[in-house]
Amino acid sequence: MTIIILKLVLAHLIGDFFIQHRKWVAHKEKKKLRSKWLYIHVIIHIALMFLIVWDLSYTLLILSIGAIHFIIDALKIILQTKKTKRIYFVMDQLFHLSSIFILTFVLYQSHFEFTFTLSAKLLLFIICFAFLTMPTSILMRTIFTKWDISKLTKTNDSLEDAGQYIGILERLLVFIFIIVGHWEAVGFLITAKSVFRFGDLSSSKERKLTEYILIGTLISFGIAIITSLTYLNLLSYV
Repeated sequence: MTIIILKLVLAHLIGDFFIQHRKWVAHKEKKKLRSKWLYIHVIIHIALMFLIVWDLSYTLLILSIGAIHFIIDALKIILQTKKTKRIYFVMDQLFHLSSIFILTFVLYQSHFEFTFTLSAKLLLFIICFAFLTMPTSILMRTIFTKWDISKLTKTNDSLEDAGQYIGILERLLVFIFIIVGHWEAVGFLITAKSVFRFGDLSSSKERKLTEYILIGTLISFGIAIITSLTYLNLLSYV
């Protein structure tokens, strides 16, 4: 069942973070259960699961996960407020992922065996790789809604979405360096980024901006390192 679980997790990541547009999320938060995007989002999730799993014998499992996904998303948009948005985002993702494991175990308990094959290893790699791109960027953006970057600096001369792409690239590099056993390269990457940032932080003379960048860097590298170690530890079960 490992390969099925990994396929379902991959479908979730694609549906929640790569296909779902920010405007859909905003519309759902505004219109609640009257938002058409809530239902379209769930339908896309179900379609992705069918497409990636590619086995109609798991129809009950896929439809059950889709139904639970709808309930979780509905409760989230009804209950969350602007102040609790970050908490509900994390809870939402934990419940989605937990539902995949729990429903798979409940419906296929007699066939449940958590082992890795070559295909499972590849899917695990893809999931970790994908997680460190848009999902982590959205996670960090959600965390940083507490601060308004426009109030931390008077200048706005950076490239559009440059920070997001820099973060994605650095996390992917950290992931690759760790899984191939070159931790020293991670240290080099952190040092290199610090050198490039030093001039900006010195010239800005903004303590809040410095703290903002430092927190962001540490979270980004921390998530990448934890994801890499999780990947390596899971491979040890083969």
